Amino acid sequence: MVIFRLGFGLFPIILRPLIKSVTEICVRYAETDKMSVVYHGNYFSWFEVGRVGLLNEVGIPYREIEKAGYQLPVLEAHAEFASPAEFDDHLTVETTIPEKPMARVRLNYAIHRGTTLIASGYTVHVFINERGAPVRPPKLFRDHINPCF
Repeated sequence: MVIFRLGFGLFPIILRPLIKSVTEICVRYAETDKMSVVYHGNYFSWFEVGRVGLLNEVGIPYREIEKAGYQLPVLEAHAEFASPAEFDDHLTVETTIPEKPMARVRLNYAIHRGTTLIASGYTVHVFINERGAPVRPPKLFRDHINPCF
């Protein structure tokens, strides 16, 4: 889904695109720790679930990226935890691409239980070819993403 946001600061108010996807998650017992809360490392797995869901929604499944000879490894990962999630919580993972990807692709994430923010964060990725060398986003990616910006 493509939505629009307003510009801020000293810049004129303009409509800027934002690619957004929402994925539902139900916390499994195995994802919790001895304190009955979700282990912090699991949030990064949920970020991946959101990322794959977003790519599917815009028409470029990750499997197709790999079939074309590319991969999208993580360069940076960051998370901030606002409230604990527990077993059987129903969560939503909101994933956005806030700006047109160039050499790097940044995705932002917000995980909510209802209206309560549980965690937020981001990942930064780069496309690599079959030899592992960084490359510009492939045509199949640009063809689906660029019209949204």
